[in-house]
Order: sequence, then structure tokens, then C-alpha cells
Amino acid sequence: MPATPASLPQLANRIFLTDGGIETSLIFNDGLELPHFAAFHLMRSEEGRAALVAYYERYIAIAKKHELGFILESPTWRASTDWGAKLGYSPDEIAAINRQSIALMRDLRIVHESAATPMVISGCVGPRGDGYDPGVAMSADEAQAYHGHQISAFAAAGADMTTAITMTNAAEAIGVARAARRAHLPVAISFTVETDGRLPTGQPLGEAIEEVDAATDGAPAYYMLNCAHPTHFDATLESSADWTQRIRGLRANASRMSHQELNESPELDAGDPAELGRQYRDIRLRFPQIAVLGGCCGTDHRHIEEIGSACTARGRGRRQ
Repeated sequence: MPATPASLPQLANRIFLTDGGIETSLIFNDGLELPHFAAFHLMRSEEGRAALVAYYERYIAIAKKHELGFILESPTWRASTDWGAKLGYSPDEIAAINRQSIALMRDLRIVHESAATPMVISGCVGPRGDGYDPGVAMSADEAQAYHGHQISAFAAAGADMTTAITMTNAAEAIGVARAARRAHLPVAISFTVETDGRLPTGQPLGEAIEEVDAATDGAPAYYMLNCAHPTHFDATLESSADWTQRIRGLRANASRMSHQELNESPELDAGDPAELGRQYRDIRLRFPQIAVLGGCCGTDHRHIEEIGSACTARGRGRRQ
């Protein structure tokens, strides 16, 4: 039976951790080459798959330690047809690598899931263009056709949901949401914002969420923020508007740098993991519905450990 938004356990406000910045972690911490930031490219070899398993198991161990849920976000942020073509993959081969990536997540769940640490498998969708630059935005119809190829592969492989990470504009997010609805998969939409709390297009975050909801009859199960430091969006969330309650997940950057500064930096800025954990805790005190907690650029297992500790009894004296 296809999953529905109501069947997603993270919507019950129980904390679910997820991983950190997979691409930056694999490149800078594990010394792996990821052409075009394509973590899915590791799926082509036994050694690459073993590296991915080791990567995910570091985070799963943290969720187990804190008795929290865990979302297995597939390593497929770049596994769409345009990006695959840059690496020599045909559309059929890209569909296959997406199915194989979900199968890897299913294998991890079989080994590690427990009553204390339930797991959700999410197929990760990335932007068609650059994650920092909206470029020439597609129409919603174009985005639906483009992303539908990848999302259909997730559905065929048995994913529980799909999550669009680092969305830069509302039209592409609308297309993703419609493609997911057609594939009968719940969808989460994660927008990225600049240092002023606005999307790279300049649109206010609240307007983008309201536009996607209006165009899709509220199809997204929830929204998230990623690839920005909490100081970039904290003031934006001061609003008491209804749209803020639609945000249920955070995957922040470790660094306070802007997108442009990060893009031009030759070194990884890992920031302060303990400080990031406290910032997540403080945001959850104001918005307790935010229950999906992970990281983005520059974050690794150290940051997720601090976030897990700060947002549970170990960090606050009582479980959330």
C-alpha cells in the first residue's frame, strides 16, 4: 500500500535525526572524490557502497544512542538525468542507480531498525541546476516532468517518501510536489535561503511556502530549511504567521558563510558543533513541531551528536 503523509512517524513530533552534509563529509573527511558533488556515483563499486554504509552507520549509531528515530536520506541529490549525463549515465542507468540507492537504504533499515529507533526511507531529490543559484528557473510543468523520472524510481523501489533538498525557487518545488503526488509518495520540500532569509530568487520564505501549498492543494507533508546557517533564517522565523508551522525539519550548514563565500572557499568550515546543537535546541523551544534534525554543508557526525544531545533529555533535562 502506498505511504501517505499521515503514515510518516516524524509527523507525530517525535524527534528523527538524519545525516549531515554527505558530500562535504565524504570529500573532506573521508578523502573520496565526488565529481559534480555526486555521492550516488559511489554506488558503482563495492568499495563505494561500503563507504556509504560506513557513512550512514555513523549517524545511525547516534540515533540509537539517544533512542531517536532516523531518516535514511538516499545519496541521490545529484542522481537526476542532467547531472547523470555529466557523468556518462543514460536515463535508464540513472533510474537504476536511484532504485539501487533505495535498496541500500532498505538494507540498512533491516539491520538497524528497532522500536526505539524507527526508520523512514526517503528518496533525495536535488535541484536541476546549481544548489546555490536558481539560474534559469523551469516552469512547474517542466519541473514535474524532469523530477518525475527520479521520483518514479524511488516509488518503484519502495521508498517511504521523497525529500527535495536545496530548492531555490517555488516553481521547481511545485513540480516536485506534483511529481511525488503522481507517484503516490509523500513529499517534503526543503528550501535554501540566503543570509537575509530569502530564497536565492529573492522571494520571502513564507511566500514560497504559501505559493507551493496553493498550487498543490497542500501536497507537501511538511517543509524544511537546509544549506543555511541558523543565523541566516532565525529572524525570518520570528513571524507568527501560519506558514511557520509548516516547517518541520532543519538541515543547517555548519558555517556562517554565505553561499558565495562557501562556493569560493578552498577549505571546509566546520563551525562549532556544540554551538549548532544549542541553536537547534533554541529553535525547537520556539517551534516544537520541528522534529527532523540533520545537517548540510560542513556538518558531520560530530554536529549531529551535539544536535541529538541538545534536543533530548541528555541536553535539556527532559525528553522532547
